[in-house]
Amino acid sequence: MKATQEQTSCKQCGTCCRKGGPVLHHEDKGLLDAGFIRPEHLITIRKGEPAFSPLSGKVEPAPCELIKINGRQGEWTCCFFDTETPACSIYAHRPLECRLLECWNTEKLISVINKNTLARVDIIQPEDVVMDLIAIHEQHCPSGRIEELLAELSHDSNTSTLDELTEMVRKDLVVRSHASTHFKLPLEVEFFILGRPLFKQLVGLGLDLLEKDGEVHLKWNVA
Repeated sequence: MKATQEQTSCKQCGTCCRKGGPVLHHEDKGLLDAGFIRPEHLITIRKGEPAFSPLSGKVEPAPCELIKINGRQGEWTCCFFDTETPACSIYAHRPLECRLLECWNTEKLISVINKNTLARVDIIQPEDVVMDLIAIHEQHCPSGRIEELLAELSHDSNTSTLDELTEMVRKDLVVRSHASTHFKLPLEVEFFILGRPLFKQLVGLGLDLLEKDGEVHLKWNVA
């Protein structure tokens, strides 16, 4: 979007902040190291996970692992955005994408999208036991396979594909339970360590989650 004569500066309306927190880049590592942004503020979008692409304006498989500032109360509004002020609570230490964003001219922001982004391996120490948890999760719920199954369902909603995806949803929930009981993972950092629960990703993609006899089931609701 090119600059317009009507607007050349931020109006501080908060619209951008309400659309979601920024993706973090290696330039933002210092904000994490200094504690301005902490793990409980983050959410991981795994490679291949359905996510909104600002480049296409559509929900597409994420091209790489992305670490975003989390939302609040189940919404995407940035957790650092004070809706009453309205203002950013870490404005002086805001991430790269926030510093580059000009709503009247998005060229600077678009130029860095999906480039030099942080991943969990860049933030978590190699010896941290949660790296084992991440490996277990990826083994049982590989993001690449999820992407393949969703692509298959979009062309042919056969029972075997749906059954495999349902089994992965169940394994995802088991790993998350294991994370709490065995790894003592605090709930507030779960979305950073393991990303969004798989069943949450599938809502709105033509799949319904049902519970029967104590087990979850998926139902394809697109004709």
